[in-house]
Amino acid sequence: MTTTVYSARRILTMNPSQPFASHVAVRDGRILGTGSLDQLKGWGKFDLDDRFRDKVILPGFVEGHSHAFEGGVWKYPYVGYFDRISPEGKRFKGLKNIDEVVAALAVHEKTLPKGTSLLAWGFDPIYFGGRRMDRGDLDKVSTERPVVVIHSNFHVANANSPVLAKANITRDTNVHGIVKDAAGEPTGELQEMAAKFMAYRAAGVELSAVLSDKEAIWRFARVAQLAGVTTATDLHNDLPESTVDGYLQATQSADFPIRILPAFAAGSVAPAEGVPRLQGLMKKNNERLRFQLVKIVTDGSIQGLSARMRWPGYYDGTPNGVWNIGPDDIDRILLAYHKAGFQVHIHTNGDEASEVAIEAVERALVAAPRWDHRHTLQHAQMADAGQFRRMKALGMCANLFANHLFYWGDIHYAKTLGPERAERMDACGTALATGVPFAIHCDAPVTPIGPLFTAWCAVNRLTASGRTLGEAEKISVADALRAITLGAAYTLKLDEELGSIDVGKRADFAILDDDPLQVAPDKLKDVGVWGTVLGGRIFEAPRA
Repeated sequence: MTTTVYSARRILTMNPSQPFASHVAVRDGRILGTGSLDQLKGWGKFDLDDRFRDKVILPGFVEGHSHAFEGGVWKYPYVGYFDRISPEGKRFKGLKNIDEVVAALAVHEKTLPKGTSLLAWGFDPIYFGGRRMDRGDLDKVSTERPVVVIHSNFHVANANSPVLAKANITRDTNVHGIVKDAAGEPTGELQEMAAKFMAYRAAGVELSAVLSDKEAIWRFARVAQLAGVTTATDLHNDLPESTVDGYLQATQSADFPIRILPAFAAGSVAPAEGVPRLQGLMKKNNERLRFQLVKIVTDGSIQGLSARMRWPGYYDGTPNGVWNIGPDDIDRILLAYHKAGFQVHIHTNGDEASEVAIEAVERALVAAPRWDHRHTLQHAQMADAGQFRRMKALGMCANLFANHLFYWGDIHYAKTLGPERAERMDACGTALATGVPFAIHCDAPVTPIGPLFTAWCAVNRLTASGRTLGEAEKISVADALRAITLGAAYTLKLDEELGSIDVGKRADFAILDDDPLQVAPDKLKDVGVWGTVLGGRIFEAPRA
């Protein structure tokens, strides 16, 4: 048994009994101890490794809400509003109006072979002054080739006339989420799963198949690792055999740089089929792959205008959003997985969706009492103080989408929520005050993976225009760091293995160039990541 002791400028352990140290001892991929060098000598012979002596060591970051599609989405053209950097380091300029999007798609269309579909992603029309893309815009790209554009929120898509015709989407199609104009004709905008599925099937688009490409999973892992992440989720997947095989092949390699937790999409099959399927998948778990999570998607996206709001609804009068799994179905699905002992993660954006989810958890606990279930609201962006108090009483967790404050805070202030509700969105301060265990996340590829940026958002609460959105909901740097380490691990029921540098836990570290507790809070996002350690194996980030 070889013991290695790493020295550091400082070690932030997230262990309250010993929050700081100068050395950490690792044996067999686990943490043997932390403290001073003298304190660790009692463990016997060791090799001293000083490569991190000028660095700062933290627990490896835990991204509790991301999607492995981040690794595959870049095979399609990006047409978002904000500049975005690909995994290969190429910068894509943001497109500032629909005409620019159409022009970029027209250029790309000319490069495609005849008979194939054009799929693009990242579109964000909320910034375009109320103008929505319609089928006529995409018909300018092609009237023969199927064209589908996925919005940045991944809850909404647009399609051209060939797609609508092949999907048989007409004025008479009665599917929730098919947007129609004043004359009753489909505009080509499709909100949420049922409507989008019709377009995907017609265009021959199979998003889940992206992860059967081994390189896509590796690309996702590399992007996460470069941001200091050692554990990440793929938090909604139908888990077809091709995807499961891709996970298994990738994670069985000693060079795979992260641990990954896929969440089974509860709405993909009936619980009578889904529960035994997930139980069977758990038998395939390995050191880097863990099947144990379930995901229920209730409403849609606030900026996609498909979130479900309580009264008084959208600030600008937009009609209420779309249910994916709504009040009529959530009790049945949640109770089945709850009784089977699974932890359920529930997507809620609007406060009506959070209310429905909280009530469903309460009814499940009455029907089948269960301790330490940790059912988690994902996003919970509009949850108010009363809802947080109820979550605390029910033993629930929250994972808040702090990045939303920067990317869409200005729009929510002016258009979708109004000033008062926008000030309280992604209420980390309220979660902390009410004692609800919480994490913060990026929801990649909706926004880029970067836990230090996510922490910066929760600490500073600045929008893209520089507005401070919710002074009372700010949290300290220390609390934000906990939310991307031990807090996130807790929401995944992994806090006894990960999230702090403590005896017996896995030797998963983020190696930083500076101490995030000693830089100015507004510089937190600029702290460099040297690399990571996963189970004692070092992964250095490539230098530019």
